[in-house]
Amino acid sequence: MTNDIPRSGIDRRALLSTLALLPALSASLLPAHVSAQGATPTAALPSWNDGPAKQAILDFVRDTTERESSKFVSSEERVATFDQDGTLWVEQPIYSQVVYCLDRVPAVVEKQPELKNVQPFKTVLSGNREAIGKLSLHDLETILVATLTGMSVQEFNAEATKWITAAKDPRWKRPYTDLIYQPMLEVMQYLRSNGFKTYIVTGGGQDFVRIYSQRVYEIPPEQVVGSASGTKFGYGKDGKPFLTKEPKLFLNNDKAGKPEGIHLMIGRRPYAAFGNSDGDRQMLEYTGAGDGARLKMLVMHDDAKREYAYGPAQGLPPSKVGTFTQALYDEAIKKNWTVISMKNDWKRIFAFERAI
Repeated sequence: MTNDIPRSGIDRRALLSTLALLPALSASLLPAHVSAQGATPTAALPSWNDGPAKQAILDFVRDTTERESSKFVSSEERVATFDQDGTLWVEQPIYSQVVYCLDRVPAVVEKQPELKNVQPFKTVLSGNREAIGKLSLHDLETILVATLTGMSVQEFNAEATKWITAAKDPRWKRPYTDLIYQPMLEVMQYLRSNGFKTYIVTGGGQDFVRIYSQRVYEIPPEQVVGSASGTKFGYGKDGKPFLTKEPKLFLNNDKAGKPEGIHLMIGRRPYAAFGNSDGDRQMLEYTGAGDGARLKMLVMHDDAKREYAYGPAQGLPPSKVGTFTQALYDEAIKKNWTVISMKNDWKRIFAFERAI
């Protein structure tokens, strides 16, 4: 790689990180999550308060799995898709994968010392949070290209695994993989116990999410659809074949790219779809355009005390990360999508939190 790093078209959603950056710290191993296979309706969703959101999930599962129901869905058609950032785990104040890329800059510069005094690497190495927060989208794209490509798939997996098992969120001082929304874990487990296959459909990096999806969500890597860079097949000096991650975009799995990615990678229209931002709108529209019972749900972050509050829908503070516009909220109401209120619908947000 030379100083003139090519632009890649890497997912712009992952680049919206102009907020001041806090450092990632060391952490413990990934947590194990207990499955809820065979859960009954009365035992299901214990972290949810009784209300329209919880009832919508229970009604949907009953309608689509009871054979006498006019809305019954055969087992092979039972597909549910979940956005990740802001839907399954915390996305504020910056996407975790962007933190990973910034944390990787010193290692990249160590291998290529000529980058030490080249922008934007020089700014990142300075540790000046204010300056880092002012990096342009082009600067951030340059960093993502340098830290996510030009290596074998095995090398990337090893480095990302090392980081995800050691990095801590600055607010909670816990591994990022602890900051999974317990109510959403329960939804996935409840759906699986009723014959649904659950997929992550994320604007984030596909390879990055696949590293921990099995252990954290009980979703195998082949059921993760995300933004993906190209790969190139080749042979090492030992004659063994390997894949190299290349600085070119194969799939931009955000907004309209989500239904496109679902068709490409899954081949079935979901019967249930869960999101939290404008980036998920087309996925919910695509899901709702199908026949029969369809569950469309959006998580609204309206609990600044236990997590974060941002929108700007319904007068919540605006945010460049996970934007939930009033237009999206109005569409949800018009089309009978269910808006989940973190504040009102969830007894607890995280597994380590005491239920309210």
